[in-house]
Amino acid sequence: MTSRRRRLAERRKACGFNQEEFAEAVGADRSTVQRWESGKNDPQPWQRPKIANALSITAGELDALLVPDAYAPPQSRTGWLAVTPSDSEDEFDALELARRVSASDVGKETLSRLERAFDELAMKYPVSPPQDLLERVRKHSAYVAHLMDARMTLGEQRRLYVVGGWFQLLGATLHIDLDQEHAATARLQTAATLAQHADHREIEAWCYETDAWRVLTDGDYTRALELSLIAQELAPAGTSAAIQSTAQEGRARARLGEGSGTYSAIERVQRMSAALVPHKGTEHHYQYDPGKALAYTATTLAWVGDPAAEDYARQVIARLSPTDDVEKWPRRVASANIDLALALLGGDRLDEACNAAQRAILSGRIVPSNHWRALEVVNAVEARQLPEATDLREAYQGLKALPKGE
Repeated sequence: MTSRRRRLAERRKACGFNQEEFAEAVGADRSTVQRWESGKNDPQPWQRPKIANALSITAGELDALLVPDAYAPPQSRTGWLAVTPSDSEDEFDALELARRVSASDVGKETLSRLERAFDELAMKYPVSPPQDLLERVRKHSAYVAHLMDARMTLGEQRRLYVVGGWFQLLGATLHIDLDQEHAATARLQTAATLAQHADHREIEAWCYETDAWRVLTDGDYTRALELSLIAQELAPAGTSAAIQSTAQEGRARARLGEGSGTYSAIERVQRMSAALVPHKGTEHHYQYDPGKALAYTATTLAWVGDPAAEDYARQVIARLSPTDDVEKWPRRVASANIDLALALLGGDRLDEACNAAQRAILSGRIVPSNHWRALEVVNAVEARQLPEATDLREAYQGLKALPKGE
């Protein structure tokens, strides 16, 4: 079987590099390259774009070169075969069997199962730790990369590019949740490239919308507005991407203090979401639904200082958290509690605001990319010199101390 050492080393040699020359090309030392090729270490996210560029390959192809041997399918006369005795790889064994019995080297059944796998992961996104979900996304992305060189019809090729684009987009979203900026950028670029090759404007629009959210969390509200408007231009009318990018516009305008533009965006989101016919599960990350409309309205109104945010936030909490079991809460419940806290602070209902903030922080459902929203509440409580400020700050420090994942 071709080992990881041979896969990476053979590609390096094919590009005309010895280890020392390759190390210089990517800004590393020779011992680091040796550890990569032996499988002892993985390149850091910021090193991966340089490696892919030096080897003249895409980020997805680099993922395939770096995939651990336990998940690396060996080559045979019929293509790539996934082999491993572990239960965790049963899914890929089944995918491979479906591919082999079909007429082409890829096959419609394999593509259908990859599409179903993506939908499953997208529906798990709201309730799963991002680092756990990212591992499955990596494996599926590597499998898609392996299939890229297989014989297939033009229709199958487009479907493969599309499902590969969705996996890359979801991976980018997870990297953003984990504050892994360079990896998120690489995956967004790959998703956009695949979308352009497949002429899939909705995925391309989602890439801009996702980047808009990222820069908004960094405090660049003007750029977030620009990206959300580009996403709306790309998104097919009536799609979830069109609705989500409009919601993102509203949040950016709220942070910029543009009241009339904020309310206009909220009204457009509510109108479009009411007309949307759901085709997937209601918790699918890339399908807008009434629950998301409530949540985004709550956040936007809280940021613009509208007391109506309280009612929207309470509706989200009541709908998505009928029990006190935080393990079953979608992450939107934690965000809604933050929105509720901001709204209550604006109405000088200070005890209730602190309780809502504590529920959000202690739930463990706030991902790293949303820590700044919790910090806004903590800072507001401290500015008012409330007696709960110390406990709230300690809870927030505990949240910050949690590991971000790989």
